[in-house]
Amino acid sequence: MTGTQRRQQLIEIGRALFAERGYDATSIEEIAQRAQVSKPVVYEHFGGKEGLYAVVVDREMSMLLDMITSSLTQNRSRIRLEQVALALLTYIDERTDGFRILLRDQPATTTDGRYSSLLNEAVNQVSHILAGDFGRKDFDTSLAPMYAQALVGMVSTAATWWLDERKPSKEVVAAHLVNLCWNGLSNLEADPQLSSEWRTDKGD
Repeated sequence: MTGTQRRQQLIEIGRALFAERGYDATSIEEIAQRAQVSKPVVYEHFGGKEGLYAVVVDREMSMLLDMITSSLTQNRSRIRLEQVALALLTYIDERTDGFRILLRDQPATTTDGRYSSLLNEAVNQVSHILAGDFGRKDFDTSLAPMYAQALVGMVSTAATWWLDERKPSKEVVAAHLVNLCWNGLSNLEADPQLSSEWRTDKGD
């Protein structure tokens, strides 16, 4: 096995173990055992467990972010929403181990949650798109980040739920998510108000 092939093998084994057990419960010894190599071979490629974990996570984040980014930039209007929802669900469906790693516990030296960082990047992109849409409709563009948080959060939460449910199909889930998003965005009010005033003077 060439050095490149060995590195790829260790990454795949590490990805499976990190997804199954989490970072803390996975050991270099077990990774080496599954690869049928000595522990120094793993250290030679990655410097340790944290180095291997970082490579695994960076690959998963890059793959998922690329899928989301291409969906946001290559389509327009409703199709764009459909492709974003499908991109996330397809990633979960095809790379379940990778998604579980992004959701699971992180090394103590890691300050930011990987999945939350990725979602923040998605929110920034959606916010930019919505700001353009709001501007064309004479809506308050300063509210675009709030709407972006709401939209990305809704899709993300539903996708995390689907991780374990796996039904209905990802196409059906995406269609319903877009139904809620699109019909909501299509009927936005420029200056929404609460339907009733909340009184603070309870003595009356």
